[in-house]
Amino acid sequence: MQKVMKFSSTLLLAAAMVMAVFSIGSAQTGEINVGILLPLSGPAAPIGVNSLNGHKMAVEEINASGGIPTLDGATIKLVVADSGGDPKNGLTQAERLITQDNVVTIMGAFQSSVTYPSTQVAEKYEIPYIVPSSYKPEITERGFKYTFRLCLTTDLAGREQIEFIDRMGKLSGKTVKTLGLLYENSDWGVSSAALWKKYAEKYGLEVVMDEAYPANSATLDPVVRKIKRHKPDALLFASYTSDAILLAKGIAQQKINPMVYMGTAGGHADPVFIQNVKDASNYYFDMAETSPDIDLPIARETNAKYKKLYGEDMSDDCIKCYTATYVLAKAIEIAGTTNPKDIRRVLANIKMIPGQKGIITPYGVEFDEKGQNKHARGVFVQTLNQKRVVVYPSELALPGANIVWPTPTWQER
Repeated sequence: MQKVMKFSSTLLLAAAMVMAVFSIGSAQTGEINVGILLPLSGPAAPIGVNSLNGHKMAVEEINASGGIPTLDGATIKLVVADSGGDPKNGLTQAERLITQDNVVTIMGAFQSSVTYPSTQVAEKYEIPYIVPSSYKPEITERGFKYTFRLCLTTDLAGREQIEFIDRMGKLSGKTVKTLGLLYENSDWGVSSAALWKKYAEKYGLEVVMDEAYPANSATLDPVVRKIKRHKPDALLFASYTSDAILLAKGIAQQKINPMVYMGTAGGHADPVFIQNVKDASNYYFDMAETSPDIDLPIARETNAKYKKLYGEDMSDDCIKCYTATYVLAKAIEIAGTTNPKDIRRVLANIKMIPGQKGIITPYGVEFDEKGQNKHARGVFVQTLNQKRVVVYPSELALPGANIVWPTPTWQER
């Protein structure tokens, strides 16, 4: 009997904890707690900071315009947690956001290595988790009901990058035959490399360099020397900010001349990259999902406002975080409650289009049964005169935006 009583008490305590977690989420209060989980320290901190700024600006706009109208003008309060880029800390922070801060939704966590485990916590507690920017395919391949990803996956990104390289080679007559793969050695980088190799084989491209490295490396000179030795026609990167800067500076110092530099958002989409490497950033392609200069007026207007506030353009990740915040606000408005289960139900059926209030990505938002955005796709940006310019697809590029292919040699610049 004693064992039965202990077991029953445990059940009652667990039930009480669950009720406590959801009590604020279910109440119609004047302030709605929303969790933000990002790397605000560590090698990806610059991206974490400008991603957070995207969330902040969106919340300021939403609250200033009257909050959530179906909840008597309730305002959104961001509860921010720093993952530090550490998966274990990400788990701890997600648990804290839910059980102590009583958030009704989490948005994060940029790094796939943090997003993948922290979404498990949200699933356990039945709290919606919106993923603005984490590419690992498996994040939405586990049958979870509470995970919703706005961005594309490394599968789609890798395919579009290799297809773009193949297409441009055929159009220009300057074809790429060999690839060098350079990537940080956590979930995002490793999954990116696997997909590059998959599609390289399909298109008959030879991988002559396959190099993983720690994103927090103090130097990447040995990697740069390998690039110089192998001389790949195209370099593909999956880098965060600090490592992207180290590689770009090293390549410039060694005057290495590939035909193509191709980033995968991340560090190459961070304004800090251009600020640090300056002219050496020119001619880099970046497979992102959006850019401040896309042919979408609301995106350019929003970027102008952001630039006044923060002194720089919105990054790809910042734009997606801004958009994700508006998606959540609309879901809460439609639900008419802060109950996480009701918010999840609305997110599973929501449809928002480019140009709609807060939707400044060039594609709409509509989630499939796995929680993956059906409309996510890539946008190719090239840095010219230290400015990121959308060059493909043509319908999203501004008039006069032309692709430079292949990259001029250092002697020709």
